[in-house]
Amino acid sequence: MPLRIGTRGSALALAQADRVISLLESEGVAAKRVIITTHGDTATGVPLHEIGGQGVFVRALDDAIIDGRIDAAVHSMKDIPAKRPAGLVTCAVLPRDSPADFLVHAQQFQKIRRIGTSSTRRKAQLLMRHPEWRIEPLRGNVDTRLRKLRDRAYDAVVLAEAGLQRLGLCLPGTRLAPEMYVPSPNQGTIAVVSREGDDSALLARVLDHLETRKDVAFERVVMEEVGGGCFTPQGVYCRKGHIRAEILSLDGCRRVRREGHLSSADDARTFGQLLRRDALDLIQEAYMRLGLKE
Repeated sequence: MPLRIGTRGSALALAQADRVISLLESEGVAAKRVIITTHGDTATGVPLHEIGGQGVFVRALDDAIIDGRIDAAVHSMKDIPAKRPAGLVTCAVLPRDSPADFLVHAQQFQKIRRIGTSSTRRKAQLLMRHPEWRIEPLRGNVDTRLRKLRDRAYDAVVLAEAGLQRLGLCLPGTRLAPEMYVPSPNQGTIAVVSREGDDSALLARVLDHLETRKDVAFERVVMEEVGGGCFTPQGVYCRKGHIRAEILSLDGCRRVRREGHLSSADDARTFGQLLRRDALDLIQEAYMRLGLKE
């Protein structure tokens, strides 16, 4: 019986699931995809922080695994929250694609004024360098965002470069280098979640990329120590143990940044604790302004 691989129904999610299925089949493991609708896909008219953050994309797939409707689920790893249901594991992490953001625009960069994104991090990072820009809310899948750009609702929109690459899209615009615009923790990484047991062991053996797993694990430890979820503008990016992280005010006027080299989870915990200490006022301010409790 083929493994049932759960996925959201967007074009990007399907492309990611198909990549996992192709890798499994190349190793002689039969698999098929099962589409699961999530609350995050249907509630596109409100910011993520108002409906529970990135975790809204994951819960329905977690439930489908627990209920036995699917054997595993494929996610953009940055969507997976820190707290996980008992019995579920991230059994495989694929080799990382581009971690960078991409500013999609057809007109000249100098003429850009109105940008579409609902990410507090992206908004703060863009305003830090371009305070004259107007950042307006924009949610939805890649097709929705690009359609609104074509309809001239915005001068530019921000998307993950990895997503564009996975969809085979080559669009005009500007790559936002991760050295300057530090991406979200785990951005550019595909992860597979399953129940603990034989399926997870098989998926790990066939799919897991140890170097990427190590880097993204460090990022998650830092993220957990800092706190703030997707509510506080923060970027965390680790490559071969070298980590760069920053926390910004919601308006992009202030920023705390740290860099270092990590060899262990303990190093990552210490790094995250120091970053939180230095940026605690920005974290608390973001929660207060968004009307949230930390």
